[in-house]
Amino acid sequence: MPLKPTLTLAHSPDADDVVMWWPLGDVNLGRAPAIDTGKWLFQPVQIDIQEANERAISRGDLDITAISAHAYPHVQERYRITSCGASMGEGYGPKLVCRNHASAAWFAPSSASGSTGAVGESDALPTIGVPGTKTTAFLVLSMMLGGRFRPLPMRFDLVADAVLRGTADAGLLIHEAQLTFEEQGLRKLADLGEWWGRQTGLPLPLGLNVVKRDLDERFGLGSVERVSRILAASVKHAVANRDQSRRFLLEHPDCKPEWEDAALLDRYLRMYVSPLSVDMGGTGRDALAALFGRGAEAGLCPPVAGVDVV
Repeated sequence: MPLKPTLTLAHSPDADDVVMWWPLGDVNLGRAPAIDTGKWLFQPVQIDIQEANERAISRGDLDITAISAHAYPHVQERYRITSCGASMGEGYGPKLVCRNHASAAWFAPSSASGSTGAVGESDALPTIGVPGTKTTAFLVLSMMLGGRFRPLPMRFDLVADAVLRGTADAGLLIHEAQLTFEEQGLRKLADLGEWWGRQTGLPLPLGLNVVKRDLDERFGLGSVERVSRILAASVKHAVANRDQSRRFLLEHPDCKPEWEDAALLDRYLRMYVSPLSVDMGGTGRDALAALFGRGAEAGLCPPVAGVDVV
């Protein structure tokens, strides 16, 4: 019997992405799926989120990939958004931090709009470590500060150290570092999800899952929809089997020390593998429309013709 075709599925190395897709199995490792994957096998590809963004924009060679919501306007002609797999900050999000005793005179709240902004002349602009310029965190930070800062792009897990070493005046933290920064001697200046919520009353779309439009041409009409349903089944299985999901993380080759802290891990997974991850629904679509609309209005991303969710 011929082998089933294989679809590549790229995701970041953070816990929520790893958890959502383990039920799909791994054709390279010979790990069988825990759910029915239909006519396809899946090949996970673990990459940094900014690398995933850049690869989707420049090459578009991955069948399914996690991207930052900010990256979608750049790949909308090539990919469709799946209704599952999104990470939404529901009143919380990436953290802007600085050293505990560092001055942050450049950062001041605006009493007029409730937003915040950088103050001072251009030569006093702060340097902020950011996890890539196509991340949603960077997009929202640019909105919040009116672009009045110097971005220092780097891998997301290096941002906190850059702030502690003084390489950056502040840093923008994503993934698990959002929960552990105080232990490292850093203090919060702003929570971008809280800021976004005050501006819009909506959750902050952070990460998305997208699938290639050409699956219909390659595998037959309706393939995009069928793959999206399989992905949704994977997320539902992972959520319904939390103990098994946690064990998978602890047995993962790249297991992080923070994953061994059960309370911390559960807190993170509750935040970023939420009901909106199973199905973003109308709330998620409205949040994406607001993000894309405001980003385009500010000249920070291309306009999006419509929020195309499958």
